[in-house]
Amino acid sequence: MRDPSGRLLRLLSLLQTPREWSGTELAERLGVTARTIRRDVDRLRELGYPVHATHGSAGGYRLTAGAAMPPLLLDDDEATAVAIGLRTAAAAAVTGIEDTSLRALAKLEQVLPHRLRHRVAALTEAAVPLPPQDGAPPAADPSVLALLAAACLTREKVRFTYTAADGRGTRRLAQPHRLVTAGRRWYLVAHDEDRAAWRTFRVDRLTDPHRTGMRGPELRLPGGADAAAWAMDALAGGSGTIRARLLLHAPVEEAAEHVTAWQGVLEPAGDRTCLLHTRSDSMRFLAYRVTLLPIDYTLLDPPELAGHLAAIADRATRAIRPFTAP
Repeated sequence: MRDPSGRLLRLLSLLQTPREWSGTELAERLGVTARTIRRDVDRLRELGYPVHATHGSAGGYRLTAGAAMPPLLLDDDEATAVAIGLRTAAAAAVTGIEDTSLRALAKLEQVLPHRLRHRVAALTEAAVPLPPQDGAPPAADPSVLALLAAACLTREKVRFTYTAADGRGTRRLAQPHRLVTAGRRWYLVAHDEDRAAWRTFRVDRLTDPHRTGMRGPELRLPGGADAAAWAMDALAGGSGTIRARLLLHAPVEEAAEHVTAWQGVLEPAGDRTCLLHTRSDSMRFLAYRVTLLPIDYTLLDPPELAGHLAAIADRATRAIRPFTAP
C-alpha cells in the first residue's frame, strides 16, 4: 500500500484485533518493509494510540490500554453490530447501562453512513423487545462481567466471593473459561483451583472479584465439551443420565421468571416458545420436576416420561374428583 493514510488506517485495523503481530507479518500484510512498519507505528503513537512493542524472536506489536481511549476503527459489519447491541442493551440482563448505552448510541449514529443507518433502523424497527417484568432474575454487574471476560481471554486466575443458594458465602480462586447466558442470567464456567474441578457460577451471586495476575495454562472442558453445553448440563439438574426436552408455550423472557436453574436450562425457540432442557437419575423424580412448571408445555423427549406424567395426572384427577362439578 503506497498511500500513507490508507496504510495507516489498515495498520490500525490490524492492531485493534486482540492479538500480537510480528513486524514481518504486518509488513507482508501491507506490502511494505519492516522499517516502514516501525515508522507507521511511531505515527500512531503520536496520534495517541498506545502501541506496545516487544523485542526478540517472539516479539511483536499490540495495542494496549492508554490514559485515554483513541478513536476506534470499525468496518461496516462491526459498526452495525455495535449499534444494534447498544439499541438492545436496555433489555439485556446487565445492571445500569441503559443511559450509558443511549449516549454511546447517539455518538455512533451521528457518524454512521446513511447506508448503515438504514440497515440498523430496519432491524430495530422489526424487532420489538419485551419490557422488563416484575420478578425477573437479578441482573449482572457490568464491571464484574468486564473483569471476568478479560480474565477469560488472558487465562488469568480470579479470586471472588460466591454466595450459594442457601446464602452461605465462600471465597474462591478460579481460572475463568467462558461466560454463558441462559434466559436472563449470566453464568461463569471456570476451573475451581481450590477444589480442582470445573464449576458453573451465577454471576449475580459473585461479588468482590479480584484479578490475581497469575496466568494458568490453556484448559479444555472434559470430553471436549463447549462451554454452553457444559453449563446447560451443569444447570439442568446437575448430574443425571436421563435427559428430557420440553417445548414451553411462552417466550424465553417470560419463562425465565418462573423456571429456576434447579428445574433446567432455557433456550430460545421462537417469539412465543422456548425449549427447556432438564435431567435426572430418576424418571419418577424427573416427572415430578416437570409437573412443578407453572407454564403450559409439550413433551418432546424422552417418550418414556409420558407414562410417568400421565400417572401423576391420573392421581391428581382422582384426588380432586369429589370437589369438581359433574
